[in-house]
Amino acid sequence: MKYFKDLRIVFMGTPEFAVVSLDALVKAGCNIVGVITAPDKAAGRGMQLQQSAVKKYAVQNNLFVLQPEKLKNPTFLDELKSLQADLQIVVAFRMLPELVWNMPPMGSVNLHGSLLPQYRGAAPINWAIINGESVTGVTTFKLKHEIDTGDILLQESFPIGENDTAGEVHDTMKEIGAALLVKTVKGLADESLKEVAQASMANGGWSIKTAENVESHSLKHAPKLFTETCKINFNQPTETVHNLIRGLSPFPGAFTSLEGKMLKIYKSEKNLGPIRSAIASYETDGKKFLKFTCSDGYISVKELQLEGKKKMLVEDFLRGYHFTA
Repeated sequence: MKYFKDLRIVFMGTPEFAVVSLDALVKAGCNIVGVITAPDKAAGRGMQLQQSAVKKYAVQNNLFVLQPEKLKNPTFLDELKSLQADLQIVVAFRMLPELVWNMPPMGSVNLHGSLLPQYRGAAPINWAIINGESVTGVTTFKLKHEIDTGDILLQESFPIGENDTAGEVHDTMKEIGAALLVKTVKGLADESLKEVAQASMANGGWSIKTAENVESHSLKHAPKLFTETCKINFNQPTETVHNLIRGLSPFPGAFTSLEGKMLKIYKSEKNLGPIRSAIASYETDGKKFLKFTCSDGYISVKELQLEGKKKMLVEDFLRGYHFTA
């Protein structure tokens, strides 16, 4: 047993979501001996090299940084091994080969944005909202071969409001996840945590007894989002369309078309009731409202972005837009 501040920890992550976890570990007094993040990438109008959010934080806090192009590169593996980590923490990073995640004696812990075993995959926040879930959460678990299937350490749930967007849930989740990660490290250090196989967990009202049973039940997955996923189908109920819009907001954004141009919708409201126009057609007063017909009512647009224009509130958009029809 080790005191958690004595553990040598390597942290792996790239976006701002991971920064909150890294900061929580640092402020808790964890010994971060190295930070692994993505290489700098050219971006912006001038194509200047941009550092990842995690690298910026690490540099500001005098943490040792490695930025491998390839995780199986022998030079990187030697550098990683030289850090002599007891434990690796992975938050919003790429897939790790076994020779990386299995390197430390205590293994590697991942923070995942769902209540595993539900919503394994690349986009758990988005899919939970798209599917109309009222509850989600975060899970810390030990990495192993299959993606998001490792033994669970800790979980914490929280509610999803009926109008919450993926961005809002993301911001709540990063704070809850960071605190759960600190609690996980402390539990691993004092050996108070017990790893629980996902196959043995009760989930969704039924108890899973074997790994085979996990897959035989209708687990919901969270695959990568593609363009086709983001196209709004107004033949569906308002609830389904509303959930798609908020589940893809602010990125990558659900879209339809308006007078031949792509229209992304970021915020909407449901309006049930008798429909007076053809499905997928729009109604507007040209001043305050723009709504599209669904199978059982209307979706009122609250925030949008027309192709070639800035994101704006619907009132601001209507003030400057002239409909051709």
